[in-house]
Amino acid sequence: MEKPGEEPLKGSCHCGAVCFEVVLADGLRSARRCTCSICRMRGAVAVSAALDGVSILAGADKLATYGFNTRAAKHHFCSVCGIYTHHQRRSDPRQLGVNLACLEGSIPTALATDRVRPETDLDYAPAPCWMLISYPFTAIWSGRV
Repeated sequence: MEKPGEEPLKGSCHCGAVCFEVVLADGLRSARRCTCSICRMRGAVAVSAALDGVSILAGADKLATYGFNTRAAKHHFCSVCGIYTHHQRRSDPRQLGVNLACLEGSIPTALATDRVRPETDLDYAPAPCWMLISYPFTAIWSGRV
């Protein structure tokens, strides 16, 4: 899973029953909101990882999977607390989308991705409309639309 120079990040669901490590494919630059019907409703910001980029450390037996429509995308969530942890993408089944809010130390609200135009951004909307500059929670408009 780990590539030279890349450290895995730790993550978990809300209740801690599911714990994992992930190596992100392109760091936070891959952050985006999917515009499919389920992702629009849950509002999660996902970051990208290779299919083998996530290792479940605990709670594999607590993960449940939801699929709809073509069932190509596989959305995984904790069966105890209900938090979505990651999904296998329909648009590229070799990739996983990982819930940024599940990663230790993440601040997903610092990456506002709500400037999505579903009519033009069919699957994924590029993330950073806001850029995190300094802690705590200082952000400026990047001008990217």
